[in-house]
Amino acid sequence: MAQVNIRMDDNLKDKADKLFEELGLNMTTAFNIFVRQVVRQGGIPFDITVKTDPFYSSSNMKVLRQSIADMDAGINAAEHDLIEVDDD
Repeated sequence: MAQVNIRMDDNLKDKADKLFEELGLNMTTAFNIFVRQVVRQGGIPFDITVKTDPFYSSSNMKVLRQSIADMDAGINAAEHDLIEVDDD
């Protein structure tokens, strides 16, 4: 059986280890799954792009965090006109 050594950022490895553990996997199994999919699909099994979903942009995330903080503080937390509230 072949052995492959790779280098990666310590923080990235820790995050991946934690996620794989939640999935019942270890790093070796996760990489084997990835490589099997690469071979099966004849390429990387996901898009590699510089385009990102604008929802996750730093500016939008800032607005969302502020909106959540405002809601938690009761700011701008009025009931929407279209939502019927049962006062019973």
